[in-house]
Amino acid sequence: MSSTPKQALFCLKWPWDMNRNPQTITSGGCAFEGPWLFKSMQSLGSVAFNFFQSVSKSPYHFKPLQWDARTDQNETLKSKTVLGPEEQGEAEQRAFASALASEKEATMLEFYSPKCRLCNSLLNSVMEVEHRNSDWLNIVMADAENDKWLPELLHYDIRYVPCFVLLDKKGRALAKTGIPNSRLHVLAGLSHLLKMKRPSKRTS
Repeated sequence: MSSTPKQALFCLKWPWDMNRNPQTITSGGCAFEGPWLFKSMQSLGSVAFNFFQSVSKSPYHFKPLQWDARTDQNETLKSKTVLGPEEQGEAEQRAFASALASEKEATMLEFYSPKCRLCNSLLNSVMEVEHRNSDWLNIVMADAENDKWLPELLHYDIRYVPCFVLLDKKGRALAKTGIPNSRLHVLAGLSHLLKMKRPSKRTS
């Protein structure tokens, strides 16, 4: 009398097994033929599994938004758009041209580097200075590592960052801050430049 293989009490079949070989039967003679509800769940699981596999193999990877440098003053700070080097330089150059065209008493050109921790630590202080003196002063950021600013780097002899250059309303350089030793040292130099062009209050 031939012995018949024992039948399994229940079968488990994972969604990803459907795409490999739907006709495969295990050594125990187990073939998954469950009710329609389980088949529907199995199909949904297979679709989800294939989707995540396709995403993981895709050459396109999602990157988190990054906080870019201060190119267009406060508006650019609020937007978290990532700009390429060329677009970054062009945006800063437009801000510089707009500042000179405003015919305010002075423009402060700040040369910085995205990699400079000291430069980044000055962000809030510089914004506050510009806000308090917005009636007569513009402050424009200039990435010293961007080739767009090479003519200005040579013209103003910029050899370190951060470096603030004070310009009059015609764009002529009046003075610049010295080699930065500390954050307080830079702020003191910035304050000295502001005193050079700050309009005196008129008394009636």
